[in-house]
Amino acid sequence: QVQLHESGGGLVQAGGSLRLSCAASGRTFNNYAMGWFRQTPGKEREFVAGISRYGGSTDYANSVLGRFTISRDNAKNTVYLQMNSLKAEDTAVYYCAANGMTITTRRQSYDYWGQGTQVTVSS
Repeated sequence: QVQLHESGGGLVQAGGSLRLSCAASGRTFNNYAMGWFRQTPGKEREFVAGISRYGGSTDYANSVLGRFTISRDNAKNTVYLQMNSLKAEDTAVYYCAANGMTITTRRQSYDYWGQGTQVTVSS
């Protein structure tokens, strides 16, 4: 079992930045690839970014490529999402998730989820 807890969400103006954190506890953190997803009301949860178990590989949704950066610190059992040049359309609840296999954009492949943190970008 892995417990995930996101933090760092909030209200920011368009063009601003936020850094989300996701702290993990339970099983060995570096056994898991990690992902960030986001969801708005009435829409499916969508992939934002993913990182491999030791951070050597990353993947991003086209909509955030060049603006968001995912990273992890296995010594701190934490994964981060640095979000720059935020847009109103980035407004969503952001979730981190753990996947015992490899980076994937498929929501169904992730075994553990956090409770989410709200990000609101005002235009």
